[in-house]
Amino acid sequence: MAIDLREHKLDRAFGHLDVGGGGEIDREDLLGLGARLLVGFGESPTSLTGRRLVDGLDGIWAALTRALDRDADARLTAADFRAGMTAAFVAGELFQPVFHPAAEAVADLCDHDRDGRVGPREFRVMLSAFGVAYDEVDEAFDRLDRDRDGTLTVSELVAAAREYYTGDDPHAAGNWLFGPLWETSCL
Repeated sequence: MAIDLREHKLDRAFGHLDVGGGGEIDREDLLGLGARLLVGFGESPTSLTGRRLVDGLDGIWAALTRALDRDADARLTAADFRAGMTAAFVAGELFQPVFHPAAEAVADLCDHDRDGRVGPREFRVMLSAFGVAYDEVDEAFDRLDRDRDGTLTVSELVAAAREYYTGDDPHAAGNWLFGPLWETSCL
């Protein structure tokens, strides 16, 4: 994968956590994303679904800080985040045992009616929690809906997360998980 594509995707992911724009994140920022997701879906953090989400995000944070040889209360810059994500999940062996369950917990939360599918409305709630612009959500959903049935399965959403974070194809549908990667003016 081209380094600039990987860095761009990871920087964008960092921005989802650095909502205050201070240039650093900590565990509370990751859990803040979880809180936004739980509130958006009206789910309690103590429910089974809520607990899986919180535990999954905690697992990601622990893996990130371990990969950087930092303690769990560390603050990470964008460069730290890129290095930790790459070491733990992109080049490392922790995507399947750590990141995958967290991505699955997010997707399960989006599947509010538990039918195995995420519709455009649920997808919009999810992306809103990540801070994605409202007008970018529909195109992102359409790009990820490969079979054009108007829904995403939970497994398709998890696969899109894997493509986004670990994929090296600049044209992969998973790159649209959070909307277009590049501004139109950058193309």
